Amino acid sequence: MQTTINTERRAPIRLGQQLRRRKSINSMLREAEENAGGGKMRRSLGLLQLTMISVGATMGTGILVVLGATVPVAGPAIWISFVLAGITALFSAISYAEMAGMVPVSGSSYSYSYATMGEGIAWVCGWCLVLEYAVSVAAVAVGAGEYVNEALHTFGLDLPAALAGGPSEGGVVNLPALVVVVLATLLLARGARESAIVNTVVVIIKACILVFFSIVAFTAFDAGNFEPLLPMGAAGVTGAASIVFFSYIGFDAASTAGEEAINPKRDMPRAIMLSMAIVTVTYVLVAVSAIGARDWTWFVGTEAALVQIIGELTGQSWIVLLFAVAAVLAIASVVLTVLYGQTRILLTMSRDGLVPPIFSRVSKRTGTPVAGTFITGGIVAITAGFIPLGALAEATSIGTLFAFALVGVSVIYLRRKQPLAERTFKAPLYPLTPLLGIAACLFLMANLSWHTWLVFGIWMLVGVGLYLGYGRRRSRLGALSKQQYIDSHIGNQ
Repeated sequence: MQTTINTERRAPIRLGQQLRRRKSINSMLREAEENAGGGKMRRSLGLLQLTMISVGATMGTGILVVLGATVPVAGPAIWISFVLAGITALFSAISYAEMAGMVPVSGSSYSYSYATMGEGIAWVCGWCLVLEYAVSVAAVAVGAGEYVNEALHTFGLDLPAALAGGPSEGGVVNLPALVVVVLATLLLARGARESAIVNTVVVIIKACILVFFSIVAFTAFDAGNFEPLLPMGAAGVTGAASIVFFSYIGFDAASTAGEEAINPKRDMPRAIMLSMAIVTVTYVLVAVSAIGARDWTWFVGTEAALVQIIGELTGQSWIVLLFAVAAVLAIASVVLTVLYGQTRILLTMSRDGLVPPIFSRVSKRTGTPVAGTFITGGIVAITAGFIPLGALAEATSIGTLFAFALVGVSVIYLRRKQPLAERTFKAPLYPLTPLLGIAACLFLMANLSWHTWLVFGIWMLVGVGLYLGYGRRRSRLGALSKQQYIDSHIGNQ
C-alpha cells in the first residue's frame, strides 16, 4: 500500500515514540525508486563490478598503509592479527549478506537498523557510518604521500616538507592526500558506471603488485624471523587486530550500491562474500611474506614498508618506481570506493529527512548525487590534508565495529519478526553466526584506547545534538500521523 507522507506534522509525537518508529522494508524499496522526487539513480552494476567495489574499498589499505605501525604492536604474529580481524569481519559480512539480499537499498546498515530498531538507533548507526566512511577515506589518503615520496626518491627528489604532511607532522598540508581525494570526487561525480570501470582496472593492478611483492619477499624468506612469535603477548595481537580491522571495512561498500545494482538481491550477497575471501587471503599472504623477509623490529618507525622491502631485495630503482606508483593507484582505489559508499549513505539519510536534502539530489545527466559528492569530497579532502593517519585509523575502527554489531542485531530481529520474508542469502549456523559477529565486534571495541573512546563519545554527542536540532523536526517518518504510520507497515511480511 502506498502511503503519502505529510511533511507538516499535525501534532508533534513524543521523542521516545519517534525514536522507536521503524521503516517497513516495502516502504524503503518504494522510496528508493521515488527518491523523494530527487531523481533516480541508474542500475548499471553487475556481480563483477560490485565485487570489485568491495575489494577496491578494502584490499591494500592495511598492508600498504599501516603495516609499519602495527607490526611493532603484534610482532611476527601480525598475520594472526589480520586473521582475527578477518574472522570478525567475516561474521559481520555474513550478516551483511543476508540483510543486503532483503533490503537492497543504498543505506547499508543505517537502513537495516531503521527497519529493525527504529529511527533513534538508525540515526546513531548512520552517524557511525559517516565516521567510518569519511574518516577512513581520509586515513587511507594520508598514506598516499608516503608512496609518492618513494616514487620521487627514484629520481633523487623529495616532496617539500611543507607539502608532505599536516601541521602535526611538521608540514603545512599533505598535498598528495588532498589531491587523491579531489580526483576521486571528480570521477564519482561523472557516474557510477565510469567509476566502476576505473576501479576494476585499478583493483587488478593492485592485486598484481601484492602478488609480485609476495613472490619477491619469499625469495628472502627466513623462518627465524617468526621467533619469538608473540614478543608482545596475546594483548599485542588483539590490540593490533583492533587497529587493522579498519582495513576490512570495504566489504560493506557493496551494500551501499543497492540502487545501482542490476540484480541487487542476487548479486550483493555474493559480492560481499567473494570480496571477503579475496581480501583475507591476500592480507595474510602479504603479511607472512613481509615478516619472512624482514625481522619484525625492522618495521619500527618505517613508512611505506612494502616498497622499501622491494627496493632492498631487488636493488632496481625502476621496480621501486613501478611499485610505488601502483601503490598510489591502489590507495586511490580505496579512496574512490569508500567515498562512493559515503555519498550513498548520506543520500539515503537525506531522503529520510535526517540530513539536508541537497545530499539526495541526483543529476539527470550523470545519475549520481553530484552536489552531495562534491560537498562530501571537499570535507574529506580537507581532513586528509591536515590530520595524521594514526588518529584517523583508530577513530574509523570504533565507528565501523559499532555499525557492524548493529547489523548482527538486525538479522536476529528480522528472523524473529519476519521469518517468512524472502531471503536470497541466509546466514549459516543461525543464530550463532550473528551472535559471534556481535561479540567479536564488542571485544575489539574494548581493546581500543581510552582516547579513541573519548573521540567516539564526543562524536556521538555531536550526533545527538544534530538529530535533536535538525533530524527530529524534518524526519519524514516522524511526520506521519499515527494512522499513516500503521498503513506504511501493512503488507510488510
